Amino acid sequence: MIIKKAEFEISNTDVAKCPQGNLPEYAFIGRSNVGKSSLINMLCGRNGLAKTSATPGKTLLINHFKINDAWYIVDLPGYGYAARSKDSREQLKRIIDSYILGREQMTNLFVLIDCRHKPQKIDLEFLNWLGEHGVPFSIVFTKLDKLGREAGPRNVAAYKEELLKSWEELPPIFMTSSADGRGRDEVLGYIDQINKQICSAK
Repeated sequence: MIIKKAEFEISNTDVAKCPQGNLPEYAFIGRSNVGKSSLINMLCGRNGLAKTSATPGKTLLINHFKINDAWYIVDLPGYGYAARSKDSREQLKRIIDSYILGREQMTNLFVLIDCRHKPQKIDLEFLNWLGEHGVPFSIVFTKLDKLGREAGPRNVAAYKEELLKSWEELPPIFMTSSADGRGRDEVLGYIDQINKQICSAK
């Protein structure tokens, strides 16, 4: 897939104010500081499209980016940032839950996981929650460039092994690096495949 046009459209905290219409939406979510904005910029080939920050938990809004006038990338707030107040965490949870469970246009949720870490309880609980609610999702491992050639795949294999303890089958899994572009073609190809299936079903 070639992205010829990528533009920011709207930010908000209310799902009811998200763009109208029936264009498919591909949402991205992950723990704070997992490299979500960098990945979105890499996929779109546009530095600065999604605002990156060194401060964890900076994204507080649902951000819509229209791609090729045909579909959306949606940048969701990060989860699991403990430094927030309880009220702030609950507000973020409402925003995330209302979008994931209530947005009909959401076609697939890409859950980002930092490949440098061993399986984290908060990620596993979130993935299980998605499974329990029947949410269509994929897993995207980020920051592969931070590890050696063998260490990255080894950590990903550990995650797969952990998930298979309670799951019968795994969702689609992608290995990426925003620094060197690894995984870009695979993620965009998956989105393109789903878009074609949607078009053929109309």
